[in-house]
Amino acid sequence: MHIDGASRGNPGPAAYAVVVKAVDGALLAAFSKCLGQATNNVAEYEALLAALGYALRHHHLRLTVVSDSELLVRQIQGSYKVKSAGLQPLHQQARQMIERLESFAIEHVRREHNREADRLVNKALDAAEAGKTSVEPRAAPVVILHAAATHHRGVLELHHSLPLAEGEEVELEIRRKN
Repeated sequence: MHIDGASRGNPGPAAYAVVVKAVDGALLAAFSKCLGQATNNVAEYEALLAALGYALRHHHLRLTVVSDSELLVRQIQGSYKVKSAGLQPLHQQARQMIERLESFAIEHVRREHNREADRLVNKALDAAEAGKTSVEPRAAPVVILHAAATHHRGVLELHHSLPLAEGEEVELEIRRKN
């Protein structure tokens, strides 16, 4: 999972983005959320919490997170102390969620190696500034899933499974391949 959090003003309007990929690099989901007013570090932690929540809900228990926030990565790894009182509860919540995973790794990369998440978080901030999206905190993120399917005898047969809960309702958009 690639994550990014951003704030314009620090504190200012803030958002996060999460890009979920399979081991083979196939895009499984991408989502973002506006947080209202927050610091960039809070937005980075909210991105991590959203990624961990998604992983746990969809039973992805072996997880590698990629972030361009050196502070977040080093704090989660334990090499930096969490001095900010505002980040301490977010850090504690992240550590509790990480303990529920079978394996977890977090890597720091330069921003140019985190382009998809960076683009998505900036798109969310641009939309919020233009008044095109709700800025309510803690709203459920919209998750976009991609899958290929073949139509056989009136039934769409997926080429691979999707991380959906039993009985979960989804909205479907179909595009024909050329």
